[in-house]
Amino acid sequence: MPDFLRPELVAGLQRRTFLADFSRSFTGLALGAMLAEDGIVRADEHAVWQPPDGQPHFTPRAKSVVWLFMNGGVSHAESFDPKPEITRYAGKSISETPYADTQNPERLKRREVAFNVELRQKLYPLQVGFRKYGDCGIEMSDWVPNIGSCIDDIAVVRSMWTTDDNHGAQTQFHSGRHMLDGEFPTLGAWVDYGLGSLNDNLPQFISMGNREYWNAKDGHYLGPAHDAVPVRIDPNNPLDYGKPSSGLTIDEQQLNFELAGRLNRLKAIEYPDDPALMARIKAYELAFRMQTSVPEALGFDSETQATQELYGLNDPATRDFASQMLTTRRLIERGVRFIQVQHGAGGAGAWDAHSGLRGNHESNFKAVDKPVAGLLKDLKQRGLLDSTIVIFATEFGRTPASQGTDGRDHHPYGFSVWMAGGGIKGGIVHGATDEIGFHAVEHRHYVTDIHATILRQLGLDSRKLEVPGRKRLEIDHGNPIMEIIG
Repeated sequence: MPDFLRPELVAGLQRRTFLADFSRSFTGLALGAMLAEDGIVRADEHAVWQPPDGQPHFTPRAKSVVWLFMNGGVSHAESFDPKPEITRYAGKSISETPYADTQNPERLKRREVAFNVELRQKLYPLQVGFRKYGDCGIEMSDWVPNIGSCIDDIAVVRSMWTTDDNHGAQTQFHSGRHMLDGEFPTLGAWVDYGLGSLNDNLPQFISMGNREYWNAKDGHYLGPAHDAVPVRIDPNNPLDYGKPSSGLTIDEQQLNFELAGRLNRLKAIEYPDDPALMARIKAYELAFRMQTSVPEALGFDSETQATQELYGLNDPATRDFASQMLTTRRLIERGVRFIQVQHGAGGAGAWDAHSGLRGNHESNFKAVDKPVAGLLKDLKQRGLLDSTIVIFATEFGRTPASQGTDGRDHHPYGFSVWMAGGGIKGGIVHGATDEIGFHAVEHRHYVTDIHATILRQLGLDSRKLEVPGRKRLEIDHGNPIMEIIG
């Protein structure tokens, strides 16, 4: 048997090594020619394009990311960007106020009719009070008192905009591209693709909470290996196919995995460019290690009563999200790189308050406010916030005008997100919308500017992550928001 087919060597074979060795043969010359035609061979005619080596491109400020996403569209004016002028002009149309600037460069042509209708709608008064929080004195709504107590560690960006006025904007916020543009990797997939593992016994990219069908994958052309691993907060059944096979000992199961790995690697020689196969090999290996590491990370028995209370684990109104936030901290301290937690997925999203906005947002903030603040405080007291970026985001804001009698419509022209940790300045506001929260008017930022900021703090240059044949638009890369970086 040729040396390159010996099982003990195949077991440790890497695809890039195999291709490099294979390229020395006559058949390899043909492969090299095809790669050259595809623009994958570099200036050195024998050097084939290589994927990232897992190392940052420059010195990072952060190691991990917590991506908190509120599905449906949070009202910016009733959360992190209070606008008393909405109440002052309540009952008047936007066109009757001093703020009816219709020269919005990001307004889509297909949106013009709806936009003009919006100008004629009546302003709907704020449904919650607001006050100053922290030493910095930033104003936020009374629905976020716990997050408000952390404001000195938070940078609020009040000048976000996007182009999608429907819930495909969720895909746009995660990937930077409209859902009808095709399938593009999400930010979490790029991070997973670009950086090496912090813990080989746990997935580097984890998702918690339900996901909409239009936003259900991450890797896309980067390959399925960079999809998030969905995790349930249940130590007895944390993930699909995560339990040992019935009746097998650990040693017997390990032999099974080793045999499956050898067979898969032999198949990989026959099909070296099959990303699904390579993802499956990695998944099998990781799955075996995760059978003990994941349930341990999801167990709360070692957590003190004070810690559980900090997150709101004992309150029925906050228990579900508190469990996810406490799990998030446990996964971060065990070396998980990117954790995305989606709240309120299902249909358009739980925050989609076309009617009954007061009850909708009051209930949703009740569920997430204390757990999110608990996560920030717990990360900080454990020394983990300095190396962990936490972002609280949503796909768009909600209109200053009413929809129906007591709701607000989708609003992509100006909305808010906030970030904390990982070298992000605390106690600051960046950017602004106009006095009724209609347009982002100062330091405007498309959603990929958030991506660029996070990648910069992780030490990644998005242009160096580009895949040959998959040229990205300039706006896909975004620009770091330097004003909020410490």
